[in-house]
Amino acid sequence: MKIVTVIGARPQIIKAAALSRAIKEHFKKEVNEVIVHTGQHYDDNMSQVFFDELGIPQPDYNLCVGSASHGVQTAKMIEGIEEILLKEKPDYLVLYGDTNSTLAGAIAASKIHVPIVHIEAGLRSFNKSMPEEINRICCDHCSTLLFSPTATGFKNLIKEGFNPDNKRRFTIDNPGIYHCGDVMYDNSKYFANIADTKSQILDKEGFRGTGYMLCTIHRDNNTDQPERLNAIFKALLKISESKMVVLPLHPRTSKLLNTNLEKDLYDKITNNKNIKILPPASFLDMIVLERHAQMVVTDSGGVQKEAFFFQKPCLILRSETEWKEIVECGAAVITDAYENKIIDSFNDFVENPPHKFPEIFGDGKAAEFICKEMLENL
Repeated sequence: MKIVTVIGARPQIIKAAALSRAIKEHFKKEVNEVIVHTGQHYDDNMSQVFFDELGIPQPDYNLCVGSASHGVQTAKMIEGIEEILLKEKPDYLVLYGDTNSTLAGAIAASKIHVPIVHIEAGLRSFNKSMPEEINRICCDHCSTLLFSPTATGFKNLIKEGFNPDNKRRFTIDNPGIYHCGDVMYDNSKYFANIADTKSQILDKEGFRGTGYMLCTIHRDNNTDQPERLNAIFKALLKISESKMVVLPLHPRTSKLLNTNLEKDLYDKITNNKNIKILPPASFLDMIVLERHAQMVVTDSGGVQKEAFFFQKPCLILRSETEWKEIVECGAAVITDAYENKIIDSFNDFVENPPHKFPEIFGDGKAAEFICKEMLENL
């Protein structure tokens, strides 16, 4: 079986590690994986470091699309992916998540009848103003095999008309849907001990034993809207009075802090000894930061899950989440970009931290299951 795997953004590179590892350890003689990097994330700190650190095979192709508007970026990807698919003639195109790379792959493959495997299918925020929501819906409805990490995602697919009783052989018109667990949980289990051994970030930065709060901010509706960005950082400034705030800064956020924060607030943030602004963290460093944090504050879907994996309470800087289960069980709270809501929720979790973290993301073997199902459907 030949598969072409498309990756482009940091989370996809990390997710792909689980599948590549499963192939190497269990399906080496049966599966040939060709990796295409679209270059959507082109900064070495957001891309190359993960190949080096996680032992992911280097990409066979790099489209080097770089940063651009949604239309320009997606169009370049479609053109490049189509050319590769025509050359490689794979049995499947494997896509992850909900980025422009995902959408481009879905359009390119479906037009030339290459079956699509969508990993992280069925996730819905029910907010179509998010580009990611459009991308994931379009990809799901172009796919042949759809692997949902959660029961809620699986139910979402059924509500949209996917038939859970379809029988093989699965096709785009007779798709197979699965609740299989989360490949990121596979990775977190696998790399947790490796991270503690290899990462030096706690000692290097002096964070060990400080009970800090970890924060990540990258979504454009937070970084690009001054009102939202100022509200978030005013809350962080208040929280820093009692708790160290560790902030690995996404390149987008870093560029916009000086522009979109009020000058007085910017000065207070950048001169605050209890707010530690760092460059983007590697995956292993991020795992260590998450495991040793007291709490996590984020607008990242992936970081929300990782906080849950490591049993940390999480404040979600969005108006909704695809990971409804972690909110429903009390492990996370949706605060959006409301200053008082962020502060109050932080205080609530300090006084009453969650104790229930049910096993809702599988058994750590989702990637093996996905490989088996792809082979079964040939």
